[in-house]
Amino acid sequence: MSLPMNMKKYYDADFADATAGGDPERTAVIDSHVHFWKYDKITYDWIDNTMKTLQQDYLPEHISSTLKRNDVDGVVAVQATQTEMETHFLVELAKTHPVIKGVVGWIDLQADNIGERLQYFSQYPIIKGYRHVVQGEPLDFLARENFRRGVAALQAYNYTYDILIFHNQLQPAIDFVRAFPDQPFVIDHCAKPAIRHKDIDEWKRLMKEMAAFPNVSCKLSGLFTEAKWKEWSAADFYPYLDVVFEAFGTNRLLFGTDWPVMLLSGIYVQWKSLLDKYMENYSPEEREKVFGRNAIQFYNL
Repeated sequence: MSLPMNMKKYYDADFADATAGGDPERTAVIDSHVHFWKYDKITYDWIDNTMKTLQQDYLPEHISSTLKRNDVDGVVAVQATQTEMETHFLVELAKTHPVIKGVVGWIDLQADNIGERLQYFSQYPIIKGYRHVVQGEPLDFLARENFRRGVAALQAYNYTYDILIFHNQLQPAIDFVRAFPDQPFVIDHCAKPAIRHKDIDEWKRLMKEMAAFPNVSCKLSGLFTEAKWKEWSAADFYPYLDVVFEAFGTNRLLFGTDWPVMLLSGIYVQWKSLLDKYMENYSPEEREKVFGRNAIQFYNL
């Protein structure tokens, strides 16, 4: 995979601190996508009554034993509501919970003073990138001049950008990515394919087109909730995993869970075990990349 020169820092990182538990033989396992919140129904209004299990606090102490049982050494905390206050909240959590290795925050990328806000948040090195909930926006959102101006401003700070979309937004996302060849992007949740309906053909075609951009990675996260909640089988996911493994390869796939949202449809160990089983015939080096090294490199952890 050839990379723009100014992206090489993500792939030439010093991994002295990336080994797990002091074991130089094992690269740290990183969950690249978790959320934390102190629940209130106004701030987290997207959590409706079909998601009652999410209508409570989810904090690092609520996942720590699960991470230990699953040999996960660190997480990337990703924004779940669109306020700078939440970005501050995740930064503060990271100060007291070293399991948080990086934060993907929210900032108003459409704001006229975006440069000033990025400069302000650059004082917190735990912030590795930003995300906007584009899945809730109109199809033309990624083409908007103000939004693209904000994304263009990320590069000066070496920030990543998480692309959160539904599968029907893939074509606009491809057009968007084409405009930023040097910006590190990652597709959250494999662009949310319609697993419960077994729709795959159009998503497959567009994901292969997306993967042709070498600056785009993809998270193996959030797929439980795209299947029938708690009624899936492992075989439901395999055709979709086949597509992204073939398209992105093991250099650009990041293990993630989307905890606690995943709990609507399954539990942590089920997803990690499913991926472990899927990758059982891959080399140890390829498994290390997917389960940790790629996240460490992409987010510069």
